[in-house]
Amino acid sequence: MKNFAKFLLFVLLVSAGISLLYDYRLKHGGLNLTSGRKPEKYTLASNSSVDPKQVPSLEALNRERRALVKSVIPSVVAVKTSKKVSVRRENELDPFEFFFRNRRQFRSPRDETLVQNSLGSGVIVTNEGHIITNSHVVTDREGNQVDQIEVQLSDGQTKKARLVGADSEVDLAVLKIDDPNVKPLKLADSDTVQPGDFVLAIGNPFGFEETVTDGIISSKGRPNRTDFFGDLIQTNAAINPGNSGGPLINLRGEVIGINTAIASTTGGSQGIGFAIPSTTVRTALESLLKQGRIIRGYLGIQTQALQPDETSSDADGVPVADVMPGSPAAQAGVQPGDIIHKFDGHDVKNFNALRTFVAQTPLNKQVELEIIRGGKPLQVKTQVKEQPIDYQSSGATPRRNQPQPRPQRPGPGQPSDQEGAGGPLASIHVEELTPETARQLDLPANLQGVVVNGIDPDSGVAELRKGDVIEEVNQQPVASVADYNKIVGSLDPSKPQVLSVCRGRMRSFLVLRPQ
Repeated sequence: MKNFAKFLLFVLLVSAGISLLYDYRLKHGGLNLTSGRKPEKYTLASNSSVDPKQVPSLEALNRERRALVKSVIPSVVAVKTSKKVSVRRENELDPFEFFFRNRRQFRSPRDETLVQNSLGSGVIVTNEGHIITNSHVVTDREGNQVDQIEVQLSDGQTKKARLVGADSEVDLAVLKIDDPNVKPLKLADSDTVQPGDFVLAIGNPFGFEETVTDGIISSKGRPNRTDFFGDLIQTNAAINPGNSGGPLINLRGEVIGINTAIASTTGGSQGIGFAIPSTTVRTALESLLKQGRIIRGYLGIQTQALQPDETSSDADGVPVADVMPGSPAAQAGVQPGDIIHKFDGHDVKNFNALRTFVAQTPLNKQVELEIIRGGKPLQVKTQVKEQPIDYQSSGATPRRNQPQPRPQRPGPGQPSDQEGAGGPLASIHVEELTPETARQLDLPANLQGVVVNGIDPDSGVAELRKGDVIEEVNQQPVASVADYNKIVGSLDPSKPQVLSVCRGRMRSFLVLRPQ
């Protein structure tokens, strides 16, 4: 014991000596770890390499861009949502096992409630505090509203928002906050937008509020497409997860679109973003505010997609592949094989144009259709009626007399070999998404789709990986392998296909093109 006391006293004396030496060195010249080294001489540059007078137009552009961003930022909000979901836990370890390792206990299955949080963007568009965002920001895949919606303004204030209405088909929703000092942005006429126009995208990507990216309009409406992307504005302004619902802005600080999707192989921006045109947004907004839902007019036809050997000039007008019984088109006497050339005096170039004309027509208004039948023009009249709830408005149908592959229905957990399916999808093999697989892949709760379990070598489908979950094919939801096979079997293998893919916690769109 005495030896230990001596040792402790020795340690204390040594420590005290070191402390005294350290204090002495600080007071008499300090600690110089680089003893003998002289300070380096340095001179910082005092003049710019470019005189601002030499680049007056760039200086002016900087000032104008700052003014544009400053004017629109107060109207853009971050949308934050939360939803309680039930998760069934099975065979969990007893938490006391950590302390009592000699025994192992399991708890019986039970339900737990977890809170899912998500982020998006929105833009204020009325003096009363109405906000436009995407439907998928404030609803789940089944269309159910989230439990709580909050918006964060540019000044940092957080306000609770009320969901006025949402529509998953156009992917738009209207929120409402109570704030007399809101600064709304004007909805511009997106019909006047042209490729090459300068644009800004503003939003909340990855939770970074008020992020501004710039670019141009890359493309506007593709007449040969009858799917979701045929109506959208494409931009190369960087759009990432969290930008959904944010505005695409023109040089006048007006909203020309609502950012809604990206085409990506990584889940992040690759310069291919899409926005819903502001004309569509305005129509949806007014309908949701007045009726609480979007009222859609329809004719009741299905059309045919262009074939590879057809050009837009060959296919002016909309070829009718089928007519829905009892629809306005049926009542007018429209027949499969007819070509709708004019709608109420307006030239119809393609299906997207026809759909726009119908959407802008008041319900029950009598309109005149000019159709081409057997090479001869014919005028018929009908009334635009409200679209039935269960009506499928995908537009395009396969060509008549075109052989259709018969999908194979594999059993649960077995890969799907799409016999007869052509194009890039033929090389993708999928299996059912089970709760166990979802846990292993750390997937979001309530996710629906099929899991990629194999891709043929040399297929050219490098964008997909094993473990990816395909949620949609060309905007058609996939809930099982049977659904996937049915959808794939009805596709034209010579056309590009768009997949909605979930990889872990990231979602993106992949465009697969035939080789």
